[in-house]
Amino acid sequence: MRLLERMRKEWFMIGIVVVIAGAKLEPSVGVHGGPLKPEITVSYIAVATIFFNSGLSLKTEELTSALVHLKLHLFIQIFTLAFFPATIWLFLQLLSITSINEWLLKGLQTVGCMPPPVSSAVILTKAVGGNEAAAIFNSAFGSFLGIVITPLLLLLFLGSSSSVPFTSIFSQLFMTVVVPLIIGQELTITGSVLELPVRAQSCQDPAAPSPPSAPGFSG
Repeated sequence: MRLLERMRKEWFMIGIVVVIAGAKLEPSVGVHGGPLKPEITVSYIAVATIFFNSGLSLKTEELTSALVHLKLHLFIQIFTLAFFPATIWLFLQLLSITSINEWLLKGLQTVGCMPPPVSSAVILTKAVGGNEAAAIFNSAFGSFLGIVITPLLLLLFLGSSSSVPFTSIFSQLFMTVVVPLIIGQELTITGSVLELPVRAQSCQDPAAPSPPSAPGFSG
């Protein structure tokens, strides 16, 4: 029983291990154009679902209060888009004297210059009981910043860059992050407004049934 309780508590980490093991055994399932269609299910549906769920579960006050934490946002963006890429560059200078393939090192530097992950940052923050509202803001804001800053970082550290489809990336982030979050918040606000008359009636009639909760997923 104690093992089952532990597994229920650590379901997210266990799920990650199971998925990685499955991908190792049968990688063709998750390739581009494969049965799971990750170019659609992962890039669009999964990300949109995560932020829609966050919009449902978070109070509007929590989101608005997270916006004013300017020092926190500044620290996260500087750490992600300045300190971390520079640290990776210094580390790769040490690795460059070894026999490690040059293109592997360039790949590591490229990954180090990427903006914060959109979906996993929110999921992991929520899993450990962190500030989900701040994670949502910084994931979205960092991704929009990365459209401009990541090519500049690659030019600085690797001496080369490439053209970035700003319009398509911006529209994808907007449709998969901002729109689902707004829809979730609108449904939450609408549900709260609809509860008010029922709550007022309950206060007048103690025998009245409890009002339904606002729409959302349990955290």
